[in-house]
Amino acid sequence: MKKLIALLTVFGFLTFGIANTAFAQEKQKADEAAATEQVADEVAEAPATAQAQAELSEDPDDAINQSLHYTLKDKFIQGGAVWMTPVLICLILGLAFVIERIFYLNLSSVNSKKLLDKIENTLKTKGVDAAKELCRDTKGPLAAVFYQGLDRYDEGLESVEKSLTAYGAVQMAKLENNMTWISLFIALAPSLGFLGTVIGMVQAFDDIERAGDISPTIVAGGMKVALLTTVFGLITAMILQVFYNYLLTRIDAIVNDMEDATISFMDILVKNKNNK
Repeated sequence: MKKLIALLTVFGFLTFGIANTAFAQEKQKADEAAATEQVADEVAEAPATAQAQAELSEDPDDAINQSLHYTLKDKFIQGGAVWMTPVLICLILGLAFVIERIFYLNLSSVNSKKLLDKIENTLKTKGVDAAKELCRDTKGPLAAVFYQGLDRYDEGLESVEKSLTAYGAVQMAKLENNMTWISLFIALAPSLGFLGTVIGMVQAFDDIERAGDISPTIVAGGMKVALLTTVFGLITAMILQVFYNYLLTRIDAIVNDMEDATISFMDILVKNKNNK
């Protein structure tokens, strides 16, 4: 506000001086020109000052996020869309398979102890058919394996054990679906990055050859752009590797729980046979 008042005051004095000193001396005209130039500078600086104040008043977190987003976009463009886009596709597809596996494994997880207790109580009170119905209505690979065992209960415990082993292997294989695709993208992303770096280095040497001189600017610029593809490829591989190891841990935990639950299931069937 003070600056605005000062500007209006200066403009007022200038207008008054121009109206009343039309025939002023040459020195006065020079002074007026200098004052006009000063006012113009202040007017030009006013928007910049207001913009700077507005930027300072913004949330620092938003500024950091915008800066990070701008930096990533700028580096992506510098690396070249031809080689950076395949790396980005590897990241997107890899994360898509990771999300699919996480949802599937969450649905596959079940409280095996509670399920075994329900099956044991149902076998004692309602029989095999009711236990099969209970397993059919329960989601997850463990319930499916138990259903196959109960389906061959009348054929003997040996047949039940073979069925549990065979169908358990099938369910374990389903748990590992799409894991090979994730491992492929883990290996493919840095490979594409290295390939882009090599080709970028070749182009950098071509630029040096055309320039006829080993300029530090040409060499440094070309190498920086070439190495960006490797950086993004390695970052993609590290992100997917973390999720890959997490999924392997979840799969191992589910498999171990299935094996322990299967042993307990056989004990329940043996106990139920002996009680009859």
